[in-house]
Amino acid sequence: MRSRNWFLVATLFCFAAAGLASGAALADEPYPTRPIQVIVPFPPGGVADLVGRPVAAALEKELKQPVVIVNKTGAGGAVGMQAAAVAKADGYNLMVALSSISVMPVVDDLFGRPSTYKLKDFAPIALLTADPTVLVIKADAPWKTVADFVADAKKRPNEIKYASSGVYGTMHVAMEMFAHSAGIKLRHIPTGGGGPALNALLGGHVDCISGGPNVSIPHIKAGTLRVLAGWGDKRIPALPDLPTLKELGYKDVEFYIWSGFFAPAATPPAVIKILREATAKAVKTPDFVSAMQKMETPINYMDAPEFQKFWDEDAARLAKAVKNIGKVQ
Repeated sequence: MRSRNWFLVATLFCFAAAGLASGAALADEPYPTRPIQVIVPFPPGGVADLVGRPVAAALEKELKQPVVIVNKTGAGGAVGMQAAAVAKADGYNLMVALSSISVMPVVDDLFGRPSTYKLKDFAPIALLTADPTVLVIKADAPWKTVADFVADAKKRPNEIKYASSGVYGTMHVAMEMFAHSAGIKLRHIPTGGGGPALNALLGGHVDCISGGPNVSIPHIKAGTLRVLAGWGDKRIPALPDLPTLKELGYKDVEFYIWSGFFAPAATPPAVIKILREATAKAVKTPDFVSAMQKMETPINYMDAPEFQKFWDEDAARLAKAVKNIGKVQ
């Protein structure tokens, strides 16, 4: 019996040693040697896609391998984010996601249902862009300032209507952050996306939206829309006269539609290092810079450590905002 036990121990030891050797061999393999997949959890044409495609093209030149965008859509981005969370952590499965990555686990907890992923499932590589939303109204709306808007909303609770891209989406959370800070009640009209929400405002079906500057600026220039304030911690370069809500005395109202580059959490540090270095170069390429300029979206690059700090702080703000909103059926 003793000899049999020794045989089992020796066999297990051999398997463990072989596994360690195999893992070491994989860690020592050059990277990359084959195409890289970048999951975008939203449909083509959205912010994540419009940022992801030019950064993927720039990374191809840096990494000398094809970098392919794969749109995995559904459930407000949860389908693609879950796919990225459970993908093989080998550096060949990456993701470009938006700030909504931080919202969905909080919503799942709020409703007492299992989360499809956790934030700890991802390793940040780099922040690519970060645009604060802006409070957008029709050019002929009666409010000239945020003070006018808030005063009217206090007189008419739940009568001023705003459109959003959907419940707990970026446009919804941002506006409710502001409403909570201002002590006002607004009527939420969810739509099927950012485009339909903007069209609802342009068509006069709602009174305001919290929109991205890149989609609002063309209409501001055309004279059909006006902006009252921004959600950022500083003024937007393209709208230098626009005050921030923070400047106007509102608290806990920072909100950004940001795009970030991620890998599964267990991706080897050596691979993450290569991706960080390649991304730092990619965001400076003329093609990527030009693509962002066409979108009127400023590049706001942060390397992984700085991005992690930004993400932690942003996730805490968003969690607080979602809990203030509460359950929306």
